[in-house]
Amino acid sequence: MPDPTCPFCTMDEVLTLPDHYECVTCGHEWPLETEPRDEAPEERIVKDAHGNILENGDIVAMVKDLKLKGTSETLKNGTKSKPIRLVEGDHEIDCRMNGLSIALKACYVKKVTK
Repeated sequence: MPDPTCPFCTMDEVLTLPDHYECVTCGHEWPLETEPRDEAPEERIVKDAHGNILENGDIVAMVKDLKLKGTSETLKNGTKSKPIRLVEGDHEIDCRMNGLSIALKACYVKKVTK
């Protein structure tokens, strides 16, 4: 195992004590990690403009007109999508509207009941 470095000041002058590490330079203390933790990633919950939880395969509709950057296209209020796919990032939704494949933020759409 490589020598630990202080997470506070990033110096490598660290004392290893029975139950924790201590930085000689700044005095910061942190616990020993005997085993690496296997943390399950949190499931991301994406909500539409009205607070409804969105899932893969849902159909959404625009809640306001939205000009698409880089095109002369405008998505009008009420335009429905094909089934959506949730993705990571600030634009949580991948879908097709008006024959275009686009990425949208969830705050601009509402879930359409089937």
